[in-house]
Amino acid sequence: MSEDTLISDIKNKSASEEYPTTQNQHTLKGSVTLPGTGLHTGQKVTMTMKPANPGHGIRFKRIDLPDQPIIRADVDYVVDTSRGTTLELNGVKISTVEHVLAALVGLNIDNVLIELDGDEIPILDGSSKQFIDAIDSIGVQEQDAKRVVYSIDSNIHYYDPVKNVDMLAVPSNEYQITTLIDFNSPVLGTQHATLKHITEFKDEIAPCRTFCFLHELEYLLDNNLIKGGDLSNAIVVVDKVVSDNELSRLSEIFNKKNIKVKQEGILNNIQLHFTNEPARHKLLDVVGDLALVGHAIKAHIIASRPGHASNVEFAKKIKQYIKKNRHLSDIPHYDPNQEAIYDITQIENSLPHKYPFLLVDKIIELSDNRVVGIKNVTFNEQFFQGHFPGNPVMPGVLQIEALAQTGGILALNNYSDPENYDTYFLKIDKVRFKQRVLPGDTLILKLDLLNPIRRGICEMRGTVYVGNKLVTEAELVAQIVPKQKK
Repeated sequence: MSEDTLISDIKNKSASEEYPTTQNQHTLKGSVTLPGTGLHTGQKVTMTMKPANPGHGIRFKRIDLPDQPIIRADVDYVVDTSRGTTLELNGVKISTVEHVLAALVGLNIDNVLIELDGDEIPILDGSSKQFIDAIDSIGVQEQDAKRVVYSIDSNIHYYDPVKNVDMLAVPSNEYQITTLIDFNSPVLGTQHATLKHITEFKDEIAPCRTFCFLHELEYLLDNNLIKGGDLSNAIVVVDKVVSDNELSRLSEIFNKKNIKVKQEGILNNIQLHFTNEPARHKLLDVVGDLALVGHAIKAHIIASRPGHASNVEFAKKIKQYIKKNRHLSDIPHYDPNQEAIYDITQIENSLPHKYPFLLVDKIIELSDNRVVGIKNVTFNEQFFQGHFPGNPVMPGVLQIEALAQTGGILALNNYSDPENYDTYFLKIDKVRFKQRVLPGDTLILKLDLLNPIRRGICEMRGTVYVGNKLVTEAELVAQIVPKQKK
């Protein structure tokens, strides 16, 4: 299946499919411990996942070392992707992090501390299922902090011509992933897997185990590189004729009787959970490795022939995109078809301003802490007659006034009888004008409370956008006072 075909298929998906959304951050309800063996080191290791405060993120703690150093799950700390994903900071390593990270992402867990008494996450059955089961045994706790999700608003592309790996992130309202694998293997053939919504991860992706080809297994064994390897934690694909002597050798190494090759070209060590389990496991690895971006994202990831190295390089590109476009993450979306919370008549009744000085057309979002208003700028505005004739530009002071009026709606929204109060602005600070505002522009006016309103003093941060471009920003302080009786 070509990349163009995939993108077309994505766009044709039903937009009516709705899934539950996660607004707040989450952590664990308690601690849970998993003992196991490191796949590559063969070391016995005990891993304990513990709750963490909002904003903590996912971090690993080496409790077996002096000072118990901590490493954040961050793509900048990746030092090796040869047989899994390894993090290192100041000489301290944590290996094979991808499967537990995928489990945490799959359950929408934002904050957790993972303690280890060794340098490798236990391999368990080679999937994310046992991590998920452990978390399910104690439960997930919603936290009193908003979850920040970054939307990918333009395509991000990564291509490795040597390995022929192609990865693409396209804008989407959900976090979705499609993976394709093609190893030129008559056994596996070409496979693909899709995650339409992260809530599907637990049942559709988490049980899918890692896989390798028999020739890779032989190399790893000969070089003592999988000291903790066991035929119960990997699917072994047989891509060549295998002699009875070789099967006997494998039986002896792994202490398994009657090892043989199934008709499907898979060692008879385990039954496949899905016919495309290898492709689903590659998707699992993508979820785990992209967790190292450090932020929840909205995008559809299309990964063709992905591996840990390409996943990490792609994660770096996504992280750089977020860093560059961080200011866009909280831009309100304006849909002209959206019904207004306050229309112009209600605004006129709420504010003392009247034509020609009423500079807010409607309110589209209003809560205790935030307001979003809309101002449509037209050539018929009276101020364009003198600012500037032949080159009309909306005065910056009027943009601030539009912000102030919108902020007045927010301030008075905290009172049960707003009609009995007025707002007067005491201070305007940190004003910056980034772009010109011209006839035809639609201003999106957003104000957020900086602190709770106390003694009638309202402190707000205001931002003005045209589309996704920041045009003006300022901090405003207003005083709410009772109206004087006439």
